[in-house]
Amino acid sequence: MSEILQRLAGHGVAIWLDDISRERLRSGNLADLVRDKNVVGVTSNPTIFASALSKGDAYDGQLHDLRVRGVDVGEAVRAVTTYDIRWACDVLRPVYDATAGLDGRVSIEVDPRLARDTERTVAEARALWWLVDRPNLYIKIPATVKGLPAITAALAEGISVNVTLIFSLERYRSVLDAWLTGLEAAKAKGLDLSRIASVGSFFVSRVDTEVDKRLEAAGTDAARALRGRAAVANARLAYAAFEEVIASERWQALAAAGAQPQRPLWASTGTKNPDYPDTLYVDELVTSGVVNTMPEKTLDAVGDHAKIDGDTVRPYYEQAWDTMAALKEAGIDYDDVVRVLEDEGVEKFEASWNELIDTVAAELKKA
Repeated sequence: MSEILQRLAGHGVAIWLDDISRERLRSGNLADLVRDKNVVGVTSNPTIFASALSKGDAYDGQLHDLRVRGVDVGEAVRAVTTYDIRWACDVLRPVYDATAGLDGRVSIEVDPRLARDTERTVAEARALWWLVDRPNLYIKIPATVKGLPAITAALAEGISVNVTLIFSLERYRSVLDAWLTGLEAAKAKGLDLSRIASVGSFFVSRVDTEVDKRLEAAGTDAARALRGRAAVANARLAYAAFEEVIASERWQALAAAGAQPQRPLWASTGTKNPDYPDTLYVDELVTSGVVNTMPEKTLDAVGDHAKIDGDTVRPYYEQAWDTMAALKEAGIDYDDVVRVLEDEGVEKFEASWNELIDTVAAELKKA
């Protein structure tokens, strides 16, 4: 087992894998990563599933049976994806039990085409929760304006939620409020709060991708000097917002009733700019009580050469605010950046979902 990964976990960072496939499951690779690389959770998204179905023959048998049964493509997609998620939940179940439900979690996303439809998002969350039927499941709901009441409604029913596609600090505070409101409603219904879990997936690398593009366009040396700094600063300030909520009387009342914190989860942590260290969004976001979900390439890089030297979040709040002020001075419109990123995030997942549907439809015909 990698000493570096053990050190990262020892600093309170839960290491999750941002990937899943039938081949990874049937080969035992996921179980190996749990045993050998400190992986204690799994996240998925439509892009990951579209990629998995386009490779190899792992899905052929199930697709053949779905074809024979005359199942339509939408239900086939649900059958295929929930099968993998259920299997992954079973692989991670010992971790879930050993950590009293903190980790050992596996996430599946609602149809991203519903991101701006509250009622249908809630209905889809219920359906997926029922289909997978595992206590260590997370339902991923996007943090769009219409997604916020869906997050509250799902939590109020006892459904554990991974809130995804969070880019802005303002929206993150709204997510935290939606989470607290959901738990308060669950408490009022007499539900066991200790069994309702949540994470808030704050996206990282995409922020630098968008901001760096704008800094380059600004064309000044001062602007270029700020490249690669926005994403980490944004995430650090998100953790500061989390700490404010955890210190509130509102949260303390829920904690006393057995509720678990909504841990910040660093998502999109693979470095997209080859000029940056490939472990940048791990090294610079180490602090206790967070999750970092990584593609396997990043996981391997972290295990090989990451620099894990203690808390790299809480001691740097002032520096993060200074970075945000400098970005504003350089002409970066933060509100426009996060709006563009949310819109693009939803569009990308919608495109991947459509690709997934097309792939399943084609495979059903071949089967």
